[in-house]
Amino acid sequence: MSKDTLSNALNAIRVAESKGQREVRLAPASKLVREVLGILQQQGYVGDYEFVDDGKSGTFQVKLQGKINRCGSVRPRSAVKAREWERWEQRFLPSRDVGLLVVSTSQGVMAHGQAKEKKLGGRLLAFCY
Repeated sequence: MSKDTLSNALNAIRVAESKGQREVRLAPASKLVREVLGILQQQGYVGDYEFVDDGKSGTFQVKLQGKINRCGSVRPRSAVKAREWERWEQRFLPSRDVGLLVVSTSQGVMAHGQAKEKKLGGRLLAFCY
């Protein structure tokens, strides 16, 4: 298992979705995983999630919606300029207006649609469709 907590969390979600499970436990918890889960919840890919304190770093208990076909982290974390979104959408998403890219910008972690509206660039973190 790698030390990249975001990659581990997204892989666990993908595997649980492919098995048809309704819930998945993601460990260890981190602020970045929480931010990405919040974006996936806003976009309707996952249901409610809660932090479970286990005395160490904690875990997230996530309810799955069955809407994720594929998700993963982007390695290396590529820098994206505000005018280059189309290129990265073509690379990571199956078609136009399907799925989302999660990006870290100077204004926080957000979906690429919000970054496009605000004309922001940033670093790619993850993709989901």
